[in-house]
Amino acid sequence: MTRVTIKDVAARAGVSIKTVSRVMNGEAHVRADVRERVMKVVEETGYRPNMFARGLSSARSFLVGAFFDDPASPYASDIQRGALTRCRERGHHLLIEEVDRDAGDWKSTLDTTLRQVRLVGAILTPPICDWPELIDLFDAHGVPVVRIAPALVPERTPLVRVDDRRASAEMTQLLIAAGHRDIAFIKGPPAHGSSNERWRGFCDAMQAAGLTVADHRVLEGDYRYRSGLAAAETLLDTGTPPSAVLASNDEMAFAVLVVAMRHGITVPDRLSVVGFDDMALARMAWPQLTTVHQPNFEVAAAAVDLLIDAAEPQDAAHHRIEVPYTIVKRASVGPAAV
Repeated sequence: MTRVTIKDVAARAGVSIKTVSRVMNGEAHVRADVRERVMKVVEETGYRPNMFARGLSSARSFLVGAFFDDPASPYASDIQRGALTRCRERGHHLLIEEVDRDAGDWKSTLDTTLRQVRLVGAILTPPICDWPELIDLFDAHGVPVVRIAPALVPERTPLVRVDDRRASAEMTQLLIAAGHRDIAFIKGPPAHGSSNERWRGFCDAMQAAGLTVADHRVLEGDYRYRSGLAAAETLLDTGTPPSAVLASNDEMAFAVLVVAMRHGITVPDRLSVVGFDDMALARMAWPQLTTVHQPNFEVAAAAVDLLIDAAEPQDAAHHRIEVPYTIVKRASVGPAAV
C-alpha cells in the first residue's frame, strides 16, 4: 500500500503544501472553508504527518512535554488527558516525564532528556512547578515553560490556574449556610500551593462569618487516602465530632466517609462532608460527594495553547489564564443537626 504524502493531500485539496502544513499544525489565519476541504481529504486518504520529518524540515518542534512528580496520580491522569487531546487537535505530540526529587540524579537525567528531544515547551505541574532549580534547567536549554497553579514567583513564567482560595471560601460558605458552625478542615501537603490556598479560603469564610477555627479541628494530610483515614479517625473518634468536614481533596474526603461509616456516624444526617477536585471517586462514593469541580482537562488544554501559540509568529495574547471552577452539590451535605 502506497503511503499518502502531504503532496498528495495538497493536490487533491487544490491547495499548496504550505497550506496543508498550516492546517495540520493547527495554525491560525486559514479560511474555514479551506481548512474543512483539507481535513476532508485527510480523512478520506488516511494521511498522517510524520512527526520526525516535520521536526527535521523546519526549525519548529511539535513535541510538548508534561512533567509530574507522580504521573500515576488521578490528578496527573486528568492533566495528561487534557494535554493529549489538545496536542492532537493542534497537530502536536505529548511527552510525559516524571521528575523525582528524591532521586539524586534527577537533574542530570532531565538534562540528558532535554538534550535528546526538542520540545516546543514544557508544562510543569504542582508541586514541581515551584522548584526554582527545575525552571532554571529549562531556561538553560531554552525551553519555554508554562506552570499550572504555581505558588511561588508567579510572574516568572506564563501560568494557568484555578482560584483555589475563592473556591474553598465558597465551599465553606455553603456549609455555614446549612447551619454548620463546628467545621473541621483537612489540609493537603504544604509543598502544594493549592493546599495553602484552600486553607486560606477556609479561614477567610470562617472569619467573615465570625466563626473561630479551633486548632483541634485542623489536621494535615497529603492528598492521599491513607492520610485522610488518619485525620478522620482523629476527628471522629471522640465524644464530640464536628458537624462538618471540609477535606482539601476528594481522596481524603472519601476517607472521611469511610471512617464515619465505621463509627456509625451517618452522612449527611449527623455529619456533612465535602471535598475538592470532583474526581470520579466523588461520584462513586455513597453518599456522593459535594465538591469543587476542578476543570483539570481545560487547565491542561489552556497550558498547551499557551505553549503552541507562543511558538507561532504571533505571541500568545494572554500569559496568565484563570479557568473557572464550579461547586457541585451532591448528597453529602445536609443541615446541621440540632
